[in-house]
Order: sequence, then structure tokens, then C-alpha cells
Amino acid sequence: MTETRDSIKDIWGPRTGYTGQWPVRVDEQTTETPDHWVQSACVLCSNGCGIDIGVKDGRIVGVRGRAVDRTNYGRLGPKGLNGWVANQSPDRLTKPQIRRNGKLEDATWDEAMELIVSKSKQIIKEHTSGAIGFYTSGQMFLEEYYALAIIGKAGLGTPHMDGNTRLCTATAAAALKVSFGTDGQPGSYTDLDTTEAVLLVGHNMASQQTVLWARILDRLAGPNPPKLVVIDPRLTFTAEKATVHLAPRVGTNIPVMNGLLRLLIEAGHIDPAYIAAHTVGFEELKKIVDKWTPERVERLTGVPADKLREAANILGTCKTLVSTALQGVYQSMQATAAAVQINNLHLLRGLIGKPGAGIYQMNGQPTSQNTRECGADGDLPAFRNWGNPDHIQQLADLWNVHPDQIPHWSPPTHAMQIWRYCETGSIKMLWISGTNPLVSLPDLDRVRKTIEKEDLFVIAQDAFPTETTKYADVVLPAAIWGEKTGCFTNVDRTVHISHKAIDPPGEARSDFDIFVDYSRRMDFRGQDGSPLLTSTWQTTEDAFEAWKKCTKGRPCDYTGMSYAKLSEGSGIQWPCNEAHPDGTEHLYTDGVFNTQIDNCEAYGHDLETGAPHTHDDYKLIDPKGKAFLKGVDYEVPHEVPDEAYPLWLTTGRLVYHFHTRTKTGRSKALNDAAPDSYVQLATEDAARYGIVDGDMVEVTSRRGRVLEPARVGDIEPGLVFIPFHYGYWDKPGRPRAANELTITEWDPVSKQPHYKYAAVRIRKVLA
Repeated sequence: MTETRDSIKDIWGPRTGYTGQWPVRVDEQTTETPDHWVQSACVLCSNGCGIDIGVKDGRIVGVRGRAVDRTNYGRLGPKGLNGWVANQSPDRLTKPQIRRNGKLEDATWDEAMELIVSKSKQIIKEHTSGAIGFYTSGQMFLEEYYALAIIGKAGLGTPHMDGNTRLCTATAAAALKVSFGTDGQPGSYTDLDTTEAVLLVGHNMASQQTVLWARILDRLAGPNPPKLVVIDPRLTFTAEKATVHLAPRVGTNIPVMNGLLRLLIEAGHIDPAYIAAHTVGFEELKKIVDKWTPERVERLTGVPADKLREAANILGTCKTLVSTALQGVYQSMQATAAAVQINNLHLLRGLIGKPGAGIYQMNGQPTSQNTRECGADGDLPAFRNWGNPDHIQQLADLWNVHPDQIPHWSPPTHAMQIWRYCETGSIKMLWISGTNPLVSLPDLDRVRKTIEKEDLFVIAQDAFPTETTKYADVVLPAAIWGEKTGCFTNVDRTVHISHKAIDPPGEARSDFDIFVDYSRRMDFRGQDGSPLLTSTWQTTEDAFEAWKKCTKGRPCDYTGMSYAKLSEGSGIQWPCNEAHPDGTEHLYTDGVFNTQIDNCEAYGHDLETGAPHTHDDYKLIDPKGKAFLKGVDYEVPHEVPDEAYPLWLTTGRLVYHFHTRTKTGRSKALNDAAPDSYVQLATEDAARYGIVDGDMVEVTSRRGRVLEPARVGDIEPGLVFIPFHYGYWDKPGRPRAANELTITEWDPVSKQPHYKYAAVRIRKVLA
């Protein structure tokens, strides 16, 4: 066995201080010496590290980081080094299953697919295709998402398509559209190599993107360390390294951000020339934030006024700045509005489109960028605008269908509304692929009752038995990473190719093959009678070439890429085209944004109500390539602690697990490192309830209850934290899914659910 380090104990590896070029360090873990190595990238967080898969005798026997890859220069985190073990888990799904007489039984692929097709046709005949919905993942490949998007939007013509990306990354996309006109991160990971300061808002990078955090740790160990401002109510690994740590009360991101912007404007730490030349909305923003004095922010948020001033001084005087946000913003109150304030900070200072100055509206999943780009969620492919007839016609021409076949009469249906339609009975068939909503969705009791309804036909496409597959009418065994070929795109727009290293077990098939087979069996055809997909799509490379045509001239232009070029070494950042053959590090270098009326991805929303603006509304403003500065005032969370439920609940992730542990829970090293959930309590709260470390605690909300062992300390009083990864599959006797407690409510703009606040009560449970 070869192991460059014990990544469970040494999460981030050794330090190499630097400024400028991050040195190479190749992390490796193998159980046997491989026969050969296969190029890939890691899919166990949104960082997208380049990785090689070690293969011997048709088996994966280990992994190593790719030294030439711009994302990680050879480094891997604990999930990357240990997660591959899940591929050979003995409980892999290897045959299709059909529910007969209430029990899932093995079936052939023909039986399973013909049942799905016959149900589809029956539902279309009786209820139209609007009774069919798709709920997908942020973990499949680009080619699979694009195939699914065409099937749903051009084959069936259903508006009901979204993914679990709605739970983790929808606000990132929404905030980028609001400020800059389209999705797409402006910056690059390389900005961390030289930046003078880093702002992390609701983002525990040390746990969630361990290799990206190692990049910051190496900068901190170098000759010109950046200053860190961390906004998080918990004392996380990330917060421990902060120059200034602001710990606000739950749901108060807007007051904190407004207070920081006010201090920047008041001190003159802004770029008036940039604001005048490249933005609209400054005076209205100034009017809103002017009310948020440091003292008022302190009264509402608990953040000391002096600490707010200290943070503002760092953010206002640094010559370069990288800002990041994740679920502490996206899953909390006024999510899109808060994320937009981070964009505002960079626009006010003119720190965008240049080295060392980047914004990472982070993704929670490794291929969620592709879900958004390809249109398998509530967006249209290649950042097209559902309200723009020219954009719809472009897709119709690409897909050889009539424009009216593509749903665009209203906004696409978001995930929470899809589940609501399932609950009320207007959606009769739900195809779930690559995700486990019976752990990840909020208010799980309600979700269970919905998925159990007799009038809802459920397809679950997965590699493992999960809390969700047990309720399905048809289960389709899917190939996963390492067992198929495809591409995916990380947070800083770097596209990687992952080549097939081994065959999938048993009869498992790739998601791509399953979707193309469904299209063939449904006999979806274009206007000229030719098959929608199957005449030209024999391989994922065929799909990638079709995707390139879809992106031509759009912000996410892939036309300069190919499977061959992506296989030469490092991943490549889009846009990559004739003008940028080697990819593009920074967007908006000229201060021209994608806000032109014929180019923008959306016409905007009211940040408070979520009401969409129309083409005519937008025409009145027509920023003509200028970015939007948009402000909003504070709104109190809609559920707050009271006498019956006196504590705040917030949820989150752990360094050793990914999502609902479908893969990481099946890796012995990762599962042994974090085998169980817990409830984290402040020392003062634990003393008040007579609780010590390890005591079993019952946590109850208005929706459900969980039983968790206590972990005391490193959190603000009045707040309890529960990691959301854990469900029932390995501990069926105990309610421990944090989402038994969470609320069914979402951001008005991004439609992302609010997981970061709920009112709960606790009590010690005697053995």
C-alpha cells in the first residue's frame, strides 16, 4: 500500500508557503500497484481536483492527484483519497428492479424501460406531459445533463425539471444573474495565489473544499499572507484562522453586509470612476445601507461594532480581494439579496476582472455548474433566457423542434414546487436520478408522505440502495465516476474530462445510456422526422460535440475544447473558443457585463418579493453592459425561537462526508472518521440543560424530532448545529436526519430552501 499521508488525521497535508505560483505536491493512496492510470477529476466536492485513477486487473486500486492540473497541483483531500472505495461496495445496485405486489424485485432492462415508457405514454395521453417531472443531481456529467435537458424540454416538453442543485447552488446562479446578467463565476482559483485579503461569508471552506483551503493555508504560511475575514456563527476550522471573525445571529447576513458596505462608502474606500463607468444603482444602494450604522448592526446581529469596523477596514484598504459564499448565505434568510451584497462589495471597489480579485459564489456540488449550464435544472441551456424569443428559437433550431415545443410560457418549475405538485397530484410521474431526497429535502415527514402516494409513479436511478430507492416503483442501477466517460465543470469554470477506468458492476448502465435509451424507446423525433438524439448520439463525445454547438457565442463557450484537448493535461476554463483557445482566467476584464437586453439570462427580480421583471421592465433600465448594484433592507426570519421552541437550529456539512453519504458512508476510512450525527451546543446551553459531551439529546421542531449525541462548545449561545448527512440506511432504528426538523420555505428569488434556521427545543434523554 502506498499512502503519502493519513488524510483522515492530516486533512490538509503539509504546508509550503508561497506567493505567486502554488507548488506541486502529489497526494496518493493505493492498495496495490496499478497496472495503469486513467485521467479523471474528483467528484466529492465542488473544487473539482484533477485526479488519476489507479487500475489493476479491471479494479480501482487507488488514486493520485494530477500534478499538472491547475485546480490542485496534485493535492487531494480526505474524500478524494478515500471515496473511491465506494465503487466496490458490496451493496451496489446491479440489476433493474420493479415493484410488484408492494415489493421491489429484480427485472430485466427491457422490462424496466418498457414499464417506464408505457407509464410515460399513458400519463401524456391522460394528463399531458406536464404531469411528468424530473428531479436530478449535481453529480452527473455534462453530457448526461444535456441529454436529459433535451429529452425533457424538446422531447416531452415538460417545464418540470430541476435538481438537488436547487438545495445547494441555486442562489449562486441567481446572484450572478442579478449582478452581472448571466451565470458564471468572474474569478479564478489562481486569484488566491496573490490576493491581499479573503472574505468568507457563511462558507466553512476548511471542511467543504479542503484543497482550496490548503491553498489559503499555504498562502498564510508564505511571505505575504492574506488577511482573512470570516462571517460564521460557529468557530469552525476556517474561523480559527481568521484575522477577524464575525459571528452573527442566524438570519442576519443582510444587516452585516449592509453595515460593511456603509463603512466602505463612508470611509471613501470605493472606486467612484469604476462605479460611474460600469454600474447602475449606486445612489439607491447607498440610501439603503446608510441606515446600518455599526451600532445598529451590533444590536440586531450581536456582531461588535468595533469588529465590524476592523473587518471593513481590511475589506476597504486591500488592493486585491477574493470573496466566497456558500450555504451560510444560500440556505439562510434573504439568500439571493445577501449574496448580491458580496458582488456589490467588489463592484464598489472595482475589484473584479483582474488577477487577485475574484468572487466565488461557490457551488455545493462538483457538477452543479453543468446542471445549470445544460438546462437540466430550472434554467435553459447555455445561459439562455426563457423570456427571450430569440433564445428559444436558437434552441429550437439546434434541436430541430418547433419553438412551442420548448416550455417557455412561464418560469421553469423549481424543485420545491415540483415536489408540491407531486404532493397535490398534478405530477403523476417523478424521475429521480443521482440524488437522495429522503435525506436532503426539508421537512422529511412531508416528503415521505408525498413519495408514498399511490398516484405518483417514482423512478429512482442510483448506484446504491438509499432511503429514496426503497420507495421507488422502478429502480435503475447506474454507473458512477470511474465507470463512465464524461466532462464536468468546477466553480472557477474549469472543465475536466473523466475517462472510464473500469466497467460498472453487473448490469449497471451510465445515466447517459439510460437517458438515450428512453429517448429511443419513446421515439422522440424532430420536425423533419429524424430521431431527437439517437441518430447522431452514440457516445458521450457525440453529446459533447453537440453541446459545443449549443454554447457557440454564449458566455459559456466550449467551442475551443475537445475530448482530445481536455485529455492533454490540465482542465480548461471556459470560455474557450477561437478568441481564447487556452481558456479564460477572468471574466469582465473590460468592465462590460452580460446585462445587454439581448444577451442576459434573466430580466431580474424584486429581491424582496421575488417577483420577476418583464422584458418591458428591463427595457426601461437597459444597463447596456453595466453591472447592477442592488440593495435590500433586513427582513426577520419567518420562524424564530419562542417560549415553546427557544433555540435556533442550523444545519451543515462535515469534512469527511458528502451530501447524504451515499458514497462517503460506504468508505470505511471516511465513515469511521464520522460514523454518526451529533448536536452541537454552546457550553452555556449545555450547562443550562444539564448536558455533557456524549449525552443523548432529543431535538424537536414543529415538524419532527431527532435523537443525537451531544457535542459541546465552539458555537454561539442559543444556537444548535446538526450535520445534515445522516439518514436511516445504516442506522434504521433512530431518527437522526437533520431535515426531520427543517422548514418548507425558500428564498423568493433563487427558490433555495432555508436550512439554516428553524426554532427547536432540546431535552436530555436518559439511557
